[in-house]
Amino acid sequence: MATTTQEPEHLRVTYNDVHNLIRESAKKIAEFKPDMLIAIGGGQVYRSQLSFGFFPARVLRTFLKNPERKGNIPIHAIGLSLYESLPGMTAEQIGAEVIRTQWLGPESGKILLGRRALIVDEVDDSRKTLHYAVTELKKDVERELALLPESEREAKRTQFAVFVVHNKLKPKLAELPADMPYYAGDEIEDVWLDYPWEAQDIEEHDRLAEEAKAKKSAEAAQQQA
Repeated sequence: MATTTQEPEHLRVTYNDVHNLIRESAKKIAEFKPDMLIAIGGGQVYRSQLSFGFFPARVLRTFLKNPERKGNIPIHAIGLSLYESLPGMTAEQIGAEVIRTQWLGPESGKILLGRRALIVDEVDDSRKTLHYAVTELKKDVERELALLPESEREAKRTQFAVFVVHNKLKPKLAELPADMPYYAGDEIEDVWLDYPWEAQDIEEHDRLAEEAKAKKSAEAAQQQA
């Protein structure tokens, strides 16, 4: 007897939804005072400039503008792939192994030294990608610190924090440092997220998103009646 696979529940997120979540989150993130943003992208980063952490990072920078700071907070990009099939990857690697496709460059440690770096991604799902990013960036910093006199190292040690638009309330497969600031725009159930930058027909995407919101509101009203 054939079995059917149940379609996962989808949550369609609009640009306005993301914008408003970031605006509210920025009030707390401002307390960390980041002086650089590191946006996480997937696969071939240069082919998809508005996917994953890039759009949230750009919007966030708008809300972190400070008259005391000269110029905008710089946005750097790293490319990490977990679920995307890339040339040379095996079926076993997809979803199991984080693949680095772009980094800060050969002098990553020097770029990071003494900075307050906020790592930005769209969603904290399994946490594998975030764990990899934090762990590898910290390794770069430690290698650079080892070249400095011991008396100067602590002052130059990079402070990291993480911001995600959505955090899925599910068991994680990796951990982040307990003392590292962590910000999430919204906490959600383990649903399939459809972001607007992945949509080919944005009008249809927004229509379905509003339809789902109206249905949810109607159901909530019925329960309260």
